[in-house]
Amino acid sequence: MTATYTLQYGTITDGYVTVTTLTPNEVVVGASVTVSGSTANYNGTHTIYAMPQFLPVAVDGETGIIEYDYSYPIENGIMWYDVDSTDEEWHAHTGTLTFTQTCTWITGPQLETYLGITTSGDETAFLAQCASAANAFCFRRRQESSYIDSLTTSPGGDVTLGTLMYGSALFRQRGSVDQFASFTDMGSAPVVGLSGIVKQLLGINRPQVA
Repeated sequence: MTATYTLQYGTITDGYVTVTTLTPNEVVVGASVTVSGSTANYNGTHTIYAMPQFLPVAVDGETGIIEYDYSYPIENGIMWYDVDSTDEEWHAHTGTLTFTQTCTWITGPQLETYLGITTSGDETAFLAQCASAANAFCFRRRQESSYIDSLTTSPGGDVTLGTLMYGSALFRQRGSVDQFASFTDMGSAPVVGLSGIVKQLLGINRPQVA
């Protein structure tokens, strides 16, 4: 997934760069974003530190805690740290912020091994598409449950297995609307790809707690 947002305002406080986007964004803490078309203090690729809801005004010299002006709320805020950035006041900015997420927890060959099949041609391409869709979906669902995960390394074997199970469900339902394709005349119960065991493996449908 790639999304591009227009920068609206920005400020720098003790190396912490805060910007707002013109429209609501889907950026999350720990994600990587690229800013272009702005000033040197803002351009480049950055790792998101926080999503502030109020204007940052200082950093406590002893604790390092960021202090905010709680009488000045901001919308669509994004913050990162850049030791080379110099302080400046809150003012309008130009430029764009690009947020790209490409999860690679599982691959087509891994999914092929899990399914215990051998594919070729169009089937191999579809298997890769299922792996890509499973990666994106499972990563997004864990984000929605407040997990902060790496895009390139699965959080663990349980999440990997859950992603493989979901990808296999997508592959097995090829050409079907709501269940595994079958030639039988008898009715069968719908197959739900995001089953209880998949949810359990992914650790979703509940917020992450410390």
